[in-house]
Amino acid sequence: MERTAKRLDPKKAKEKILRYCVYQERSHRQVKEKLYSFGLYKNEVEDLLAELITNDFLNEERFALAYAGGKFRMKQWGKMKITNGLKAQGITPYLINKALKEIDEDDYKNTLEKLLKKKATLIESDNKLELKQKLLRYAISKGYESELVWQMLNDTD
Repeated sequence: MERTAKRLDPKKAKEKILRYCVYQERSHRQVKEKLYSFGLYKNEVEDLLAELITNDFLNEERFALAYAGGKFRMKQWGKMKITNGLKAQGITPYLINKALKEIDEDDYKNTLEKLLKKKATLIESDNKLELKQKLLRYAISKGYESELVWQMLNDTD
């Protein structure tokens, strides 16, 4: 059974969206979708968005940095997957690059190396080439660059 959302008055919507933004960093797209889900009209959404940005409750750069750092540290995502996630949120290429530069290159390579070692212990294969292919597919699915993965796999020979 489909339920239609009851329209919130702009004052109540503002209170809710402030809590939503304070809880964690949000992209403009997430906040806009949330405001529309409250049943607000386009002009009300635009006014609230402008107010949130002006009062620094909403900041795309902060969101991009928090997203990239969090996905790398917590989920151990590679730069490709982080990039795609940020693009899906409507983040500009400039901010995506800025967020990716915040990831320490040594940490990035060490994390990939740990992931590959851990995964290698879980894969049952006597064939070295098959093992490498499975590890490569795994690392690419986590968002790591294929050249970097191949280089790391070949260095361990």
